[in-house]
Amino acid sequence: MNDRYDPGYGGDQYELVGYDEYGQPVYRQVQAQQTQQQAYDPYAQQQQQGYGYDPYSAAGQQPAPAYDYGTGRQQSGYGAYDPYASGQHQGGTAPHDPYGQATAGAGTAQQPRVAEQTAHIPQQAGPADDEGVRDGSQREYHTEQFAFVEEPDDNSEDVIDWLKFTENRTERREEARRRARSRIVALVVVLALAAVGGVGYLWYAGKLPGLSSDDSATGTATAAGAQKRDVIVVHLHDTKGGGTATALLVDNTTTKRGTTVLLPNSLALTSDDGTTTTLAKSVEDDGSDGTRDALDTVLGTDIQGTWRLDTPYLQNLVDLVGNIDVDTDTAVPDPDAKKKGEAPLVNKGKAQTLSGKMAVAYATYRAPGEAQNAQLERFGQVLQGVLRKLSSDPQGATVTIQTLNQILDPSLTDKDLGTFLAGLSDLAKGGDYKTDLLPVQGDGTLSAQTGAGIVKNVLGGTAKSPDKDAAVSVSVQNASGVKDNTEKARVVLLNGGFTFLEGGTAGSAQATSKVTYADAADKADATEVAKTLGLPASSVTKGRVAASADVAVVLGQDYKPSSD
Repeated sequence: MNDRYDPGYGGDQYELVGYDEYGQPVYRQVQAQQTQQQAYDPYAQQQQQGYGYDPYSAAGQQPAPAYDYGTGRQQSGYGAYDPYASGQHQGGTAPHDPYGQATAGAGTAQQPRVAEQTAHIPQQAGPADDEGVRDGSQREYHTEQFAFVEEPDDNSEDVIDWLKFTENRTERREEARRRARSRIVALVVVLALAAVGGVGYLWYAGKLPGLSSDDSATGTATAAGAQKRDVIVVHLHDTKGGGTATALLVDNTTTKRGTTVLLPNSLALTSDDGTTTTLAKSVEDDGSDGTRDALDTVLGTDIQGTWRLDTPYLQNLVDLVGNIDVDTDTAVPDPDAKKKGEAPLVNKGKAQTLSGKMAVAYATYRAPGEAQNAQLERFGQVLQGVLRKLSSDPQGATVTIQTLNQILDPSLTDKDLGTFLAGLSDLAKGGDYKTDLLPVQGDGTLSAQTGAGIVKNVLGGTAKSPDKDAAVSVSVQNASGVKDNTEKARVVLLNGGFTFLEGGTAGSAQATSKVTYADAADKADATEVAKTLGLPASSVTKGRVAASADVAVVLGQDYKPSSD
C-alpha cells in the first residue's frame, strides 16, 4: 500500500514507476546524487517517444526498461503497459485512460530524466489514491481506503429479516409439533389409566361380563365365594286366603348390589326328621327356625334372620311409606266387591300407584289356573316397590319398622331389620337392585344350571337338593275335564312332601278318580296320596304303575281341589 519502499539496506531508495499488464507495481531506483526530490505525479500528461512510455521521463528521452513482475524479465520501452499513463501515442491514437485523468497534469512542468535503474520490490502493494509520506515513515491508514468496508448492501437487512422470519417460523412449527406430541401422549396415558381404573372398578363391583350374577358362573366361583352377603328370609302369610310366599333379601356388601330371590313353594327341603318336604309345608309345620335351617342346607347359604310379614302388616307398611308404584301385569278384582262386574281394585299397566290394601291384593292374587310362581313374582314386585319408598337412613327405617308394632323373630331386632332394609333401599333407589326367581324342577329339586347361577353367584352357596328317591314320586293324569286341576293337584302334592310327575291329560273324562300302586310296600304311600288330594280311601287300588313313579293318580270328575 506504500508509494515507495525504503528498506534501509545500504541507503538505496525506490519509487513507484507504474504497473505492468498483470497489474503488478514497477519500481525504479533513485540515484544518490539526485539532489532534489521530485514530485510524484503518476497522472501527469506525457508525450511518448517511440513505442515506450515513461510518465516521468523528459520529452524526447527513451523510456527506461521496465521490469515485468509476472515474467521476471525486464521489458523494453516499446509496448510497456501503463494503465495510468496520460500521454498520447504517436500516430494520434489515445492511450487507455480508465480514470479519465489524461489532462489532469497538463500544467505540470516536465521533470528532467535522471538515469536510474528500475527494480521490483515484491513486498510492495499497488499505489494509493493519495500521496503519502515518502520519507519511509509509517503510513496512516483509513477505513475509506477499503472499498469493501464502505460498500453498503441494501438487501442485507432484508436477508437478515427473512432469515430471522424463516428461523422463527421453523421454530414455531417445531414447538407446535412438540406440544401436539405431548398432548397426544398425555391423552393416551389418561385414557389408559381411565380404562384400567374402569375395568378394576367393574371387576371389584362384579359387573364384568362373565363375573356378574346375571352371567354364567364359569370362572367366578372364587370371586363369588369371597364376597360378603347379608341375607334375611321373608315369609308372607295370607291371613284371609291362606298360603304363604317366601323370598330371600340379599345385600351383597362387596359388589354393592341388592337382590330379592323368590323361592317357589315346591322347593324340596329336608325336614327335621330327615324326611323330604316342601318349602310351603316346612313353613307351616317346622316354623321359622326349622325352615331357615332347611334352606341353609339346600342353598348352602347363611341366613341371619327371619321376617314374618303377615298381610295386615304389609298393608300398614305400604301406607307408612306413602304408597308404592308397580308395573302391574294383571287386573286384580276387589275381594270386598259385592257384585260381579265392578271395577277392579288394581288396574293393569305401567307405574300403577298402589295403596296398602291394593298392594296386599296384588301380592296375594293368583288367577284361576295360574302357577304359584306368578303370584310369587307379584309379591317380589311389591317388596321392591316398598324398598324404593322406604327411608335410606337407618334411623328413619328403624322408626318405620317400630311403628308396625309387629313381633319379630328373636334373632332379628327392630334396629337390625331397619338398618338392613335401609341399605337395600339405597341400592333400590340407585338402580342396583333386581328380583330373581329361583328355578325349581318338577320334582322340587335344583338343577346344576340353577346351582351354578343364582345359588352360587347371588347367594354364594352350593345347591344341595335332597335325594329325590327319599320322596314318594306321584304321577298325575288329568281325566276330570278341567285343565286347571293338574296344577292344583301338583301344588297340593308338593306341599305334602311328594314328588310330582306330569302324567298328561286323558283322552276322555272319567267319573271317578283312582290311585294305583304297584308294590305292596307302597300301599301306605298310596293311601297318604289319596288323603292329601281329598280322595276317598276306596279309590286306592293295586295295579300297573309307570317305572318312574311310585304311585299313579288319575283325576276324575269327582276330584274337588282344595286351596293350597
